[in-house]
Amino acid sequence: MTDELHPAGDPTVEGPTFEGHTFEGLGLRPELLQALSALGYEEPTPIQQQAIPPLAGGRDLLGQAATGTGKTAAFSLPVLQRMPAHRTDRTPVALVLVPTRELAVQVSEALHRYGKDLGARVLPVYGGAPIVRQLRSLESGVDVVVATPGRALDLLNRGALRLDEIATVVLDEADEMLDMGFAEDLEAILDATPEERQTVLFSATMPRRLDALARRHLSDPVRITIARERAAPGTAPRIRQTAYVVPRGAKPAALGRILDVEAPAAAIVFCRTREEVDSLTETLNGRGYRAEALHGGMSQEQRDRVMGRLRGGTAELLVATDVAARGLDVEQLTHVVNYDVPSAPESYVHRIGRVGRAGREGVAITLAEPREHRMLKTIERVAGAPITVEKVPTVADLRARRLDLTRAALRESLLTDDLDRFRVVVETLTDEFDLVEVALAAVKLAHEATGPVDDDEEIPQVSFRPERDGGRAGGGRDGGRRDERPGRPAGRPGGGPAARLFVGVGRDAGIRPGDLVGAITGETGLTGRDVGSIEIHQRFALVEVPEAAADEVVQALRATMIKGRKAQVRRDRGR
Repeated sequence: MTDELHPAGDPTVEGPTFEGHTFEGLGLRPELLQALSALGYEEPTPIQQQAIPPLAGGRDLLGQAATGTGKTAAFSLPVLQRMPAHRTDRTPVALVLVPTRELAVQVSEALHRYGKDLGARVLPVYGGAPIVRQLRSLESGVDVVVATPGRALDLLNRGALRLDEIATVVLDEADEMLDMGFAEDLEAILDATPEERQTVLFSATMPRRLDALARRHLSDPVRITIARERAAPGTAPRIRQTAYVVPRGAKPAALGRILDVEAPAAAIVFCRTREEVDSLTETLNGRGYRAEALHGGMSQEQRDRVMGRLRGGTAELLVATDVAARGLDVEQLTHVVNYDVPSAPESYVHRIGRVGRAGREGVAITLAEPREHRMLKTIERVAGAPITVEKVPTVADLRARRLDLTRAALRESLLTDDLDRFRVVVETLTDEFDLVEVALAAVKLAHEATGPVDDDEEIPQVSFRPERDGGRAGGGRDGGRRDERPGRPAGRPGGGPAARLFVGVGRDAGIRPGDLVGAITGETGLTGRDVGSIEIHQRFALVEVPEAAADEVVQALRATMIKGRKAQVRRDRGR
């Protein structure tokens, strides 16, 4: 279950302010109040207090809110509020567009839970799932469709998804959809809906191109901004942010050492590529952790099993790429780890927003290489909170931490367990040994049985390299521009070696830059920022990707469909 209805964040509202400290005070219909009561929710979050009344009244809304502020319920409850109960019409009245299949499933589950007493028929549609089943469900009739843009446009072009009766369109995590190259898809979908529809847009950030999309498609919207909750003066922040400076080759060992000391209940470790995810997962499992991998190379069924194990407590670490982890909400999450410094500060903010919710303390850990000082400083400014740089725990630190854990376990056993049945063992041994010696032997056995194998190898302690005047700062972005003009000099956002790939479909097949970016980001661990210049020719296209990920992208694109077609994909022989 998500924690969408827990309080988090302070609202800043442009436009009318609406008060309501209970869901009854927001004027919700009895069926919704009953469902919320059954789920144990009593008090709406700030964004729900501000968004539900105008949305229920039919207003357009532009909301800036991060993950964990309660935005899913903020738009789901008004959609259900305005929908007739127990509809029999087959055409949907609401469309929710989300960037990933995981988020589509999550939002669909929330809508189903809230709207069960209304008989709400909710259908998630996304790539990677059998389209025949989705076609059959649409034919049978649905009330709300929750879709990724690519699959929604595919169903729309097939004539299976009818949008002529849509009363509300919601764009959730709209900035992520633009970063993934879905801008043209969103325009096409919105153009196919009625002009008099209600339009709702939620985004964690508000880049210029997203503001332009909002101006085109929203009519006199209520504007709401939910800031991250700030700790009261004199109190510690809820997210402890720490960085460790680690040489690249020592990162696996350093991460294992840090996790041994931190002992997280549940953690997500973010990596850049699929290969890094698989390799690190194997390393962590070898160290005794119950780690699971999550990336774009896995089927939806595999992803569902992984998330089930994490939420069920049979796994404690999720090692994932950004694309695979978007939209995931794990209530028991205590730690987020950046195995690499994120290339964009916004990614860092998204990631750490998954912990420290609803008053719980969270921990954000970043492994930085010596050359990444400026990137970390840029992230620190954007995140608006200090990132403490600490030394990687030494062997002595690890042993001390393990002794602390053993001491705590023994103390809990002394306070709560029935130990009388072991008394005869102690009394028998004290005839031969001193009582303290017996206790020491028992502690040694308990310590060795519960802790990891001793790690005797010290990890090199390094520091950030001195910055040179006029040096180039890391973490830059180019705003996601895509170039279609042949002959433009190649260049990849963020710099670094790039590879040019040949894709055997072009303008004749209706290919657009967004189709290529969407296919790459949907099937690999790359983001829209990683894709460089794109040239669309009549019968083929050329696209730049990071050299380190080129082979992965080639294999992924060969195994998928681009605009409904299989395409020849290889490295461009001209380079």
